[in-house]
Amino acid sequence: MFVDHITGLIPLFPLAGAFLWGMSAFFGDRIFGKATKKVVSFGAPLLVFGSFVIAVSYFIKLYSMPEGARVIHEVYFPWMRSALFTTNIAFWLDPLSIIMVLIITGVGFLIHLYSIGYMDEDPSFSRFFAYLNLFTSMMLLLVMGDNILLMFVGWEGVGLCSYLLIGFWHKDILNAQAGMKAFIVNRVGDFAFIVGMFTMFWVIGQTGGGYSFDFKNLNEMAHILQRHTVLGMPAAEFVALMLFIGATGKSAQIPLYVWLPDAMAGPTPVSALIHAATMVTAGIFMIARLSGLFILAPHVMLLIGAIGAITSIFAASIAVTQYDIKKVLAYSTVSQLGYMFLAMGTGAFSAGVFHLMTHAFFKALLFLGSGSVILGMHHEQDMRFMGGLRHKMKVTGTTFLIGVLAIAGVFPFAGFFSKDEILYNAFLGGHSHILFYILYGVGLTTASMTAFYMFRQYFMTFTGKFHGVPHCPVHHDHPIHPVPPEEASDNDEHDESEIHMFNDLHETHGVQKLEQVHESPKVMLIPLVVLAFLSAVAGFLNLPAAMGGNAWLHHWLSPVFYGSHEEHHSYALELALAALSLCVALFSIFVSYIFYVKRKGVSTKIIHKFPNLYDLLYNKYYIDEIYQFLFLRPCVKLARWISGFDKVIIDDFVVSWASAIKLLARISGWTDKHIVDGAVNGMAHLTDAFGYAARAIQTGYLYQYLFYVIGGAIVLAIILILTH
Repeated sequence: MFVDHITGLIPLFPLAGAFLWGMSAFFGDRIFGKATKKVVSFGAPLLVFGSFVIAVSYFIKLYSMPEGARVIHEVYFPWMRSALFTTNIAFWLDPLSIIMVLIITGVGFLIHLYSIGYMDEDPSFSRFFAYLNLFTSMMLLLVMGDNILLMFVGWEGVGLCSYLLIGFWHKDILNAQAGMKAFIVNRVGDFAFIVGMFTMFWVIGQTGGGYSFDFKNLNEMAHILQRHTVLGMPAAEFVALMLFIGATGKSAQIPLYVWLPDAMAGPTPVSALIHAATMVTAGIFMIARLSGLFILAPHVMLLIGAIGAITSIFAASIAVTQYDIKKVLAYSTVSQLGYMFLAMGTGAFSAGVFHLMTHAFFKALLFLGSGSVILGMHHEQDMRFMGGLRHKMKVTGTTFLIGVLAIAGVFPFAGFFSKDEILYNAFLGGHSHILFYILYGVGLTTASMTAFYMFRQYFMTFTGKFHGVPHCPVHHDHPIHPVPPEEASDNDEHDESEIHMFNDLHETHGVQKLEQVHESPKVMLIPLVVLAFLSAVAGFLNLPAAMGGNAWLHHWLSPVFYGSHEEHHSYALELALAALSLCVALFSIFVSYIFYVKRKGVSTKIIHKFPNLYDLLYNKYYIDEIYQFLFLRPCVKLARWISGFDKVIIDDFVVSWASAIKLLARISGWTDKHIVDGAVNGMAHLTDAFGYAARAIQTGYLYQYLFYVIGGAIVLAIILILTH
């Protein structure tokens, strides 16, 4: 029943959709007529679902193979041939890539389905789905390519699509700038990726060439790199470091994380696709795919773990103070990606991929849930104007709560199992390097903060009293800290200007009464229900032996990873650490309940008690301002100086030189015309005059000639007399 050699259809289906909907957007109704919207609404999700069905069939085929032989390698045609290397257009499906393909197509299909309702009234409906299909196709190419060059094509493709989708509403300058920011920041990481990739080609090429650079030869290539040096360090370390820097760009880690929070400028389904199923997971996947190289670079592995842990707690601390419902989720994504990098740094590749999978489910759920809230609130995103929405949006509220429980790490939801496996492996890493004990502590603290700010988001949005967007006169005497009305208690001392400032900082949109809030259409709710189910049960796919499971996902992925360090030493230790993590999460949830449900004024008092700390966190450590001061402004000044140099020096020199040449040409032309040509023409005129004069005496009359002879003789006689 299975048809071989059709892996290419998996990325081809959405790519074909991107072409069709792109042509539809360009030519309008001239292709599909008045049915354009219906065709796009039906076709775009269907093509992604078709890819998902094919992926499921390949998963079944892989599952039926012996454990050590689960690879499907389909070569379509040669791509590049040289003396140093060869590469093909070919696809590689193994336990790792098939899991990624199922996540991309499965979650991607649900996001496409949701987008039908969310983008229903957008005039650029076809263009949106063209970009969305293209994004899916490029991510599939990234995870399915059988060599690093084909992976890089997909890598750059998702970067382009992120630019197109983040800046989708490009008529708003802020949206256009957000898209440009994402594109430029990722170029920094991509440059490092290219350096690492070319260094790999160069070093391996010195051994005699002939390599295909397929992933099946990865282990051999990694050991070749280990035997050579670049800039005084092992080539394996250098290449791994460059590739890791590339990963920090795509997966939004310090210092290249700044683009991801601004990616909220795009439509909410775009945020869900970027944060859950596509772009930000690319860096994690790349490290997992090249695990055979990274385990030969222990210093880089340690750096990966450290950067991941630092990023996780850094982003979590920012999320605690944010009020935009999507911004909270954006910083939580940066934080959760830090968890995945922590797993990769400890060598727990399976744990990192496990968390990538569960995160895809609950983060897609949370973003789509936030989109449902935004739509129900008439495009309001500030949580301070919400509250009590669970009464009007029961499906959205219930599914959102499941997503919050999952990301908070509450048993038995998916995030509990994947997060705790990472923390457990980080703790075990302390046996080999004491730094991992510190990283474990950072990870545990981050888990506590995550539970706090996610339930803060839920409580502010769905519980308590509905606040709505108030109608207030505009005031301009703004104090330092805006205080939302719902956070003020009778015992708090807030002057009225604080409330006015809060209203000033808010755009005039949204709703004023709870009766105006509405639940989303079914086409948007169905994906929420499916994702909520996955967020609740997906953790059992890797239920550890300590809890009576068989760690299926770990065993499924283990043949892919070289030298994986994921070893379980003690069931008692694993259970104890899991219990500690759960207790920490529950305590943080309780604190969040006290702050935002039971005694709302407490949070405001803390803000006023620690205003500098609040400012630091609320303004995101001023990193954007620091980057602007250190990099953006100097670059702009340099660009302007170069532009001025080009204009004043280079352009003026060229213009002056051209003017001089022009003047010289004019002088030369005048000289040629009046002197050279004048002399030649003058001789001609003189000769002509002499000829005319001579011709006048040639009359043919004999008496005239006799007269000339006698006259000449007289003249000669006079001359002779005078001279003697």
